[in-house]
Amino acid sequence: METVVLIVVVVAILAVLLGIYNSLIGKRNQADKAFASVDVMLKKRYDLIPNLVATVEQYMQHEHDLLTELTELRSRALEGDITPAQRAATEQQIGSALGRLMVAVENYPDLKASQNFLQLQASLNEIEEQISAARRAYNAAATNLNNAVQMFPGNLLAGLMSIQCRALFEASAAERQNVDVRNLFQR
Repeated sequence: METVVLIVVVVAILAVLLGIYNSLIGKRNQADKAFASVDVMLKKRYDLIPNLVATVEQYMQHEHDLLTELTELRSRALEGDITPAQRAATEQQIGSALGRLMVAVENYPDLKASQNFLQLQASLNEIEEQISAARRAYNAAATNLNNAVQMFPGNLLAGLMSIQCRALFEASAAERQNVDVRNLFQR
């Protein structure tokens, strides 16, 4: 009778461990999938940047440094050997450069009227919305994984499996500041 109880206890413990293991693997795979979705959206943005630069370049001779910076940032982001933290920093720089480019466009009425530029701008806006949605999905999956990795009993098994917490996409310090609307209207 004691061996039957011992076998039942061992089987129950193994079932719990197997459940925790499968849960951690599932959460890790969800976070990987969500991060890959962010990658897909960023690739779409990278593919759009050369067209945007080529269109804008014809009109904006004075903005050459900004266009060069944007092209260099795109190249850096496409390098395969950068860490996720470096990738996030580069993404923030690209977003900032694109924002400065859109502000600079205001000084070129012919460019703003160009049908090609308007289509590229609409595509960029759509892609930015998709990137934002993909980042939210990733943050949800990463938070779910982080909770499983940090909470008992998952933390015991996660350490043995070398599953670590994932960093979340966060707004930069500049993006957290209030917008100075008065300054926007004085341009």
